[in-house]
Amino acid sequence: MPFLCANSFASFVESAVSTQCSRFGRAAHAQIIKILDNPLPSFIYNHLVNMYSKLDLPNSAQLVLSLTPNRSVVTWTALIAGSVQNGRFISALFHFSNMRRDSIQPNDFTFPCAFKASGSLRSPLAGKQLHALAVKAGQITDVFVGCSAFDMYSKTGLTYEARKMFDEMPERNIVRWNAYLSNSVLEGRYEDALTAFIEFRHEGWEPNSITFCSFLNACARASNLRLGRQLHGFVLQSGFEADVSVANGLIDFYGKCHQVGCSEIIFSGISKPTDVSWCSMVASFVQNGEEEKACLVFLRARKEGIEHMDFMVSSVLSACAGLSGLEVGRGVHALSVKACAEGDIFVGSALVDMYGKCGSIEDAERAFDEMPEKDLISWNAMIGGYAHQGRADMAVALFKEMTHGSHGVAPNYVTFVCVLSACSRDGSVNMGMEIFESMRGRYGIEPGAEHYACVVDMLGRAGVVEQAYQFIKKMPIRPTVSLWRALLGACKMFGKPELGKVAADNLFELDPLDSSNHVLLANMFAAAGRWEESTLVKKEMKDVGIKRSAGCSWITAGNAVHVFQAKDTSHERNSEIQAMLAKLRREMKAAGYIPDTKFALFDLEE
Repeated sequence: MPFLCANSFASFVESAVSTQCSRFGRAAHAQIIKILDNPLPSFIYNHLVNMYSKLDLPNSAQLVLSLTPNRSVVTWTALIAGSVQNGRFISALFHFSNMRRDSIQPNDFTFPCAFKASGSLRSPLAGKQLHALAVKAGQITDVFVGCSAFDMYSKTGLTYEARKMFDEMPERNIVRWNAYLSNSVLEGRYEDALTAFIEFRHEGWEPNSITFCSFLNACARASNLRLGRQLHGFVLQSGFEADVSVANGLIDFYGKCHQVGCSEIIFSGISKPTDVSWCSMVASFVQNGEEEKACLVFLRARKEGIEHMDFMVSSVLSACAGLSGLEVGRGVHALSVKACAEGDIFVGSALVDMYGKCGSIEDAERAFDEMPEKDLISWNAMIGGYAHQGRADMAVALFKEMTHGSHGVAPNYVTFVCVLSACSRDGSVNMGMEIFESMRGRYGIEPGAEHYACVVDMLGRAGVVEQAYQFIKKMPIRPTVSLWRALLGACKMFGKPELGKVAADNLFELDPLDSSNHVLLANMFAAAGRWEESTLVKKEMKDVGIKRSAGCSWITAGNAVHVFQAKDTSHERNSEIQAMLAKLRREMKAAGYIPDTKFALFDLEE
């Protein structure tokens, strides 16, 4: 191929990078060695180092670099950039140090790569040294170098230095503003992001789609519905309502602010929804307890030929868990296997959670054991599955394996809720109290309302109702609705009407319109034979206008979900259902079964 020149070979090497084809790149390199005379042009060396580095062949890249007679900043930057691109951040900083030893000065392309490496390693010391070097080299005023330094400080948790860096930037373009907004949201500084957007507008900047999405994310995380709605109006005014990424941000925002109806309207207005649009809509329904609608949207997405993204699969699995839809969940599991998504840590954790909540603990254990890697969410899901089944022994054993075994995973707030819930359902009071006491002393986690509620429920189920009440009185935080409701339930079960009245009074003060609290109190008095007080509670409900919510249950049979309400006769097979119930009652009576009506709820309308 004598007609090929050095520029042609450079194009071949670039093609190997763009197509991610190492074989083609090596073939091009072989032809370069065979045809071109030594020494090779310097730009060929640069292209070869860039190719091997970007294709994650670091040994070959370093070998070519060592054979390069006149190494320049371009050669070194190609090696550093490729290392960063492939997640080899330590190697990238090592190459940066070697470049300095080679007396090569970094340029405005080298510094951003080095800053990204130190930020990804969460190494503020290396980042600060790079910052000093960039100031000394006069590069810090460059837009990309300054933005990279700011991003590094944000990622390493040095928020003061990040803000100072941002304020000292001579030119704050929209890229820098977007970086500031995004990092503020990622670090949980939502109010800072909201304030920065207002400052951004005061300086006369016009937002783009990235700006809108970052601000919407901040509003969603801060649950600031009013400000998010104002931004929605600004989106319409600015003509960005047709931008799919902005529409996706709006779906997510309204979903997290519990305005799922608005999410539906936004979704229906997108002419060509992307896979992210479908994922956002499924997640919004799940977050708002609309699990059945989430499953229907997932089915629509399948019909539209949308790829099964990991996030969508994990979201619809959460919907199946909420519905206790075991068969549907198994179908989604099969799809995840087909799409090779079951190895994803989020999908794996969602599978464990779904099987655990659907009562198939063996499948949950299998999904947990088959996960290639486990994080804290995975462990919590499995412990939660045991808690759902009341298996305190298994929950505590797994908790100990997680914290004391070779895994060495530190528990969090949710972990203790799961373990204490398991102890409560199993009646393991001593074990539960021991774990509760270890929260603050051993793990440094301050107990919250959910933990105290679990302990009260645990003591109440064990029949030590007075001890549960004393525990509430000694709590360092104000008792919540769930605590008093757990105590009231225990008082009804163990016939403690006086203490139950105390719990009910506190419940009525905290949540006066919840009918279930009044129903529980009325039934407690009725069970104790105190009919006058039970009637008085019913009368108070009617006088205030509190209506009892109808009970609801559902079962999955024949690929359909059948929903029933109390006293509901609307089901198409109601006559068969009633006949079967009558038959079961006759058989139970014939077998000598005598129902214990002490704990049965009395109908307030009778």
